[in-house]
Amino acid sequence: MSPAPRRPPLAPTPDLSQCACFNVRKAARAATQLYDDILRPSGLRVTQFSLLTVVRLLGSATIGGLAEAAVMDRTTLTRNLKLLAAAGLIVIREGDDARVREVTLTAAGSARLAAAQPYWERAQRRMAEALGPARLARLLGDLSAAVAAARAA
Repeated sequence: MSPAPRRPPLAPTPDLSQCACFNVRKAARAATQLYDDILRPSGLRVTQFSLLTVVRLLGSATIGGLAEAAVMDRTTLTRNLKLLAAAGLIVIREGDDARVREVTLTAAGSARLAAAQPYWERAQRRMAEALGPARLARLLGDLSAAVAAARAA
C-alpha cells in the first residue's frame, strides 16, 4: 500500500469579526428579519416594500435604473420584479427601445404600499429607538460610505 497523499497545509482562518462584508451582511440579515416580521401582516417583505418605494419615488424606471438605485444585480432584481408583477403591484412594459423594460407602480401597488407603510414605520421606529438618533445617523452615513467605497473599488 502506498501512503496517503499529503494535503497542503491550510491557510490561517480569517478573522470574520474584522470582515466588512461578513458583518454588513450579518447586520442586513438581522435587520431584514426584524422588518419582515413587523411587515408580515401587510403581505409584503421589506425587499418588496423597498422596491415598490423606489419605483414610486422614480415614477417610472427602467430595470437598469432600478438596479442602480437599489444596488442589485439585474438577475435578482428581475426575479423580484416578476413576483411583484404577478401580484399586480407593478407593470413591466417595453420602453421606447425594445431592449429596455420600464417599471411602473399600479393602483393596487400604490394601495398595498400605503397599507404597509405603518408597519414599516413601526419597524423603523423600533430600530431607531434601539440604536438612538446619533448612532442611527452614524450608521446610515457609514453604510452610504461603504456603498461608495465598494463601488469605487
